[in-house]
Amino acid sequence: MIHALTLILLCQLLGETLARAAGLPVPGPVLGMGLMLALLSLSDRAAALVMPVGEGILRHLALLFVPAGVGVVGHLDRLGLQAGWLLLALVLSTLLALLAGALAFLAVARLTGCRDDEGAGGRREDA
Repeated sequence: MIHALTLILLCQLLGETLARAAGLPVPGPVLGMGLMLALLSLSDRAAALVMPVGEGILRHLALLFVPAGVGVVGHLDRLGLQAGWLLLALVLSTLLALLAGALAFLAVARLTGCRDDEGAGGRREDA
């Protein structure tokens, strides 16, 4: 378990170092995750080592949200003063994300030549 955690943290450290040294606009942990993906793709031994620890971390992922929840509760007075603006920002950002997803879907459908009346494999399916 220690070896697997060391490997995970080492990939994160390498990603962080690479991001800062190269001045990349990508977060270090994201680069580290890419390094981990490459390592796991190339080495079955590393994958077998990391798999149980990764599953354990994912099984208890909800615990990682506790600090964020404590932060929110600690600043409820500030949040209460800005509740209207926060609600507006949440609703608008959700609507914009849905709109962007729908537009992206339509653009890809046009680029691939897919029509609304086509079913799987390009055949029209009649019910």
